[in-house]
Amino acid sequence: MRTLFIDADACPVTREAISIARSHGMEVVLVANGTQSLERYTSRNGVEAIQVSGGRDAADFVIIEHLQPGDVCVTQDTGLAAMVLGRGAGAIGVRGRIFHLATIDAEMEVRHAEQKLRRAGGRTGGPSKFTEEDREHFVDRLEMLITNPGRF
Repeated sequence: MRTLFIDADACPVTREAISIARSHGMEVVLVANGTQSLERYTSRNGVEAIQVSGGRDAADFVIIEHLQPGDVCVTQDTGLAAMVLGRGAGAIGVRGRIFHLATIDAEMEVRHAEQKLRRAGGRTGGPSKFTEEDREHFVDRLEMLITNPGRF
């Protein structure tokens, strides 16, 4: 059985992701640091929560440790998406952006360049405000990713 993993730290589409995964008979695993309250999601059948220590990438490593080929991961983290793709699973951002093996290396280079710029005191623009249109786009794209996993 395929599993949907949700990098649940500050994830604005957790409810939607759970609903879509459950409608396709997928198991759902939420992974978050200990400061997140996940109880409101785990009362539903089939939703497992894993709380990790506050380490910087602790949730990422737990997800990768449990991930199987064909699973799907919801994340805002390009680094985690790269590891997910490397394990033969799908990765989607909270705004519905599906990550691809063909472009992930370039995305990692951009991420590194932006981090380097910030460390040197430069500024990079943060994400725009999350909108209902973003939510709808996420729902549509997650549905597509789950129903057509080989297409992406």
